[in-house]
Amino acid sequence: MNRQVKKRVLITGAAGFLGSHLCDRFIAEGMQVIGMDNLITGDLRNIEHLFKLPNFEFYQHDVSEFVHIPGELDYILHFASPASPIDYVRIPIQTLKVGSLGTHNLLGLAKSKQARILVASTSEVYGDPLVSPQPESYWGNVNPVGPRGVYDEAKRFQEAITMAYHNFHGLDTRIVRIFNTYGPRMRLNDGRALPTFIAQALRGEALSVFGDGTQTRSFCYVSDQVEGIYRLLMADYNLPVNIGNPDEMPVIDIAKEIIELTASTSKIIFQGLPVDDPKQRRPDIRLAQELLQWAPLVKRKDGLEKTIAYYRTIPNEKLQQKDFTYYNQQ
Repeated sequence: MNRQVKKRVLITGAAGFLGSHLCDRFIAEGMQVIGMDNLITGDLRNIEHLFKLPNFEFYQHDVSEFVHIPGELDYILHFASPASPIDYVRIPIQTLKVGSLGTHNLLGLAKSKQARILVASTSEVYGDPLVSPQPESYWGNVNPVGPRGVYDEAKRFQEAITMAYHNFHGLDTRIVRIFNTYGPRMRLNDGRALPTFIAQALRGEALSVFGDGTQTRSFCYVSDQVEGIYRLLMADYNLPVNIGNPDEMPVIDIAKEIIELTASTSKIIFQGLPVDDPKQRRPDIRLAQELLQWAPLVKRKDGLEKTIAYYRTIPNEKLQQKDFTYYNQQ
């Protein structure tokens, strides 16, 4: 434990959904955590409980600009990026820059500090997949000029430059491909299926299902996702690894389940399917099972109940806000 206390980790995107939970995990591991976020989509309320701790510090900074951290670093986790469809449309250039310039800056920082770096990629690198479940060996089916292209290609470039630094400079790198994750602290109005459905159900509104609802998704609870990321960071493996829950179900069934769990009187309405909306999302997690001895443990019903309970704590005036104009059931 004395040795672990000395470990220093930089987590970018620290005020975001996954980033804030990762800060909690590394604090719990006894490490010195440095959080960084430009707050373009992050929220300081996600990490305000950490500011009183002596082993946490925070920098408000955009990693697309030069990144300097004084002192030694053992680990870098690059989770800075918009991660919802509404953000791709609202800030497409920033989305591309954080995946390219931001990743380049952090790889350079890792090289100068001789630190291990883990970058957060995504199932979006598979695009609208032609195979299911999606293994790490699948190269994807991505439209680079479609509305999702700014995010998809930013992440694909991120993986490429990370592997280039590993192969050319010998940098100690990790790549996690994150599939749909949910839980407390996910933005209520971030445009993704679960928070949107939950908010609509709690407001008593009709749940908006796009297409005919037969497109499938698989959702991983945040504590399972964080455990998989932590194990990958500590493993000796440099190629991408899927972390997600292979329990696949149609979107319309998810909407029905949320109506039931919230005891809502909401109905379901159908709207047109967005451009390039993936028909399937299901991770092949055999590599994570073999390499990391990892598999998701939280059952969907239990995770949804915890998430709904969190959203019930949000003040009513916040719950009523619907300030997004683009929605996609990612």
